[in-house]
Amino acid sequence: MQYCESTHQTIRFKTREVKVGGVGIGGNNPIRIQSMTTSNTRDIQATIEQIIRLADAGCDIARVTVQGKKEAESCEGIKNGLIKRGYQIPLVADIHFYPPAALLVAEFADKVRINPGNFVDRRASFQVIEYDDASYALELAKIEEAVTPLVEKCKRLKKAMRIGTNHGSLSDRIMNRFGDSPHGMVESALEFARICRKLDYHDFVFSMKASNPVVMIHAYRLLAAHMKQLGWDYPLHLGVTEAGEGEEGRIKSAMGLGALLLDGLGDTIRISLTEDPWEEIVPCKRVIEYATHATGKGIAPFTERRNFTHLKKRDVVYPLYFNENGTIVCQNENDIPLDPNSWILFRPQISPVHEVRALVEQLIADQDKRPLVVEMDLPDSIAAGMEFGAILCDKLVEGVAVKSQKLGEQLLQAARMRMTKTEFISCPGCGRTLFDLQEVSRRIREQTSHLPGVKIAIMGCIVNGPGEMADADFGYVGSKPGKIDLYIGKQCVHKDVDHADAVERLIDLIRSQGKWTPLPALASSLLGEGGIC
Repeated sequence: MQYCESTHQTIRFKTREVKVGGVGIGGNNPIRIQSMTTSNTRDIQATIEQIIRLADAGCDIARVTVQGKKEAESCEGIKNGLIKRGYQIPLVADIHFYPPAALLVAEFADKVRINPGNFVDRRASFQVIEYDDASYALELAKIEEAVTPLVEKCKRLKKAMRIGTNHGSLSDRIMNRFGDSPHGMVESALEFARICRKLDYHDFVFSMKASNPVVMIHAYRLLAAHMKQLGWDYPLHLGVTEAGEGEEGRIKSAMGLGALLLDGLGDTIRISLTEDPWEEIVPCKRVIEYATHATGKGIAPFTERRNFTHLKKRDVVYPLYFNENGTIVCQNENDIPLDPNSWILFRPQISPVHEVRALVEQLIADQDKRPLVVEMDLPDSIAAGMEFGAILCDKLVEGVAVKSQKLGEQLLQAARMRMTKTEFISCPGCGRTLFDLQEVSRRIREQTSHLPGVKIAIMGCIVNGPGEMADADFGYVGSKPGKIDLYIGKQCVHKDVDHADAVERLIDLIRSQGKWTPLPALASSLLGEGGIC
């Protein structure tokens, strides 16, 4: 976050322009919208049709998965087919595990996304591995040798690159050296960026995605702090990965994006939903509209002094506050009502994030530890997620007062402050997906959504699957056509389970760990009338 000392206004973190085809990211360009196809990239016509539908919906940049050389070669046909249909939307190739595909597809795509966690390093095994400085330097030399040809080719062809770190796919090397943390995410990206800069290549963008908005927010802030210290100005692609679906997924994404955009960070965004790709565009537009409206706001005489960081956490007791029938209900985590005279109700007027920060600074200075609840009457759940993003994820307040209990619970759950229902981490799907992700997600949700505090990951393939298990209690991951791997945390406990049996096997696994409770009576009766049980 940067503040103009004379006006106390929030301004965007100034980045350089990176051209992706004919579309500029960063600089003076508007915030760009991105999405990704779910079709098989080898199916050129199906992929073209999806990209056209995305472009017609307002998507600025489209990404396709490229697992190998055949998918890379298909990108030539996809690009040419789009041009013949009159579409100039830039094409991005998504690469994991296979550098030769990146080298080939750079000839056809406008940007190449590489994941520093698996571009050279093997898939993480989550084992403790000791590295001294010499052995670590050898690993870095290996990475430079593998990445240099791609950087040189992108530089020669004037193609862009995204250095896209995912929390769920950090390498063993990074996790052992820097931790499974925002610090590790940033260092993973910086290793690749240093190679680019060494070769005088600067047409790249960073991303720091995680399924947990709190981790995602802190990773981007840490990266921005590093860039500011180093004098770098590369654009940022924002996203909460595997956000899920429906209102839950939209709130979770808005929370992560809002916390950053309202502080002036972010040049391009994606909202990753377990829905058809074009369904992501409207919430992206809403987020950008709200962020644009908020730009330039601030409160005088308060001036943010902690650039790109967050305030010291208050003593959080996690009560839940919400408006119900025109009154405010206040209760702690044990559902015991609290005395309204023992907590502070604050209603920000102009710039909520900054007004709350100013108030919290004053409360800390006064050693006032009374619970603080923020009340806002916002137009929709997207706006609520954005405004409460930094406030809740930084644990500046103990609760929220909003229009309904459901919205209050969704906000607190998205910020990982209070878990009142099952937390689902489900990917949006792509050309790698090995089963009907939307249908399977629906079935799992219908049967397991009544388990407060239990986190279940539903992943279409193994690219991020094992890593995202680190933030989930149980995982359902496509391993090969018709087969599913089941996880407890990071450990695969059942391999190659038949798809037809996998949901029931997942439920059996939850039961075996003592995490299962029976469905409520009403839900059971409704399911018995035609639902899945």
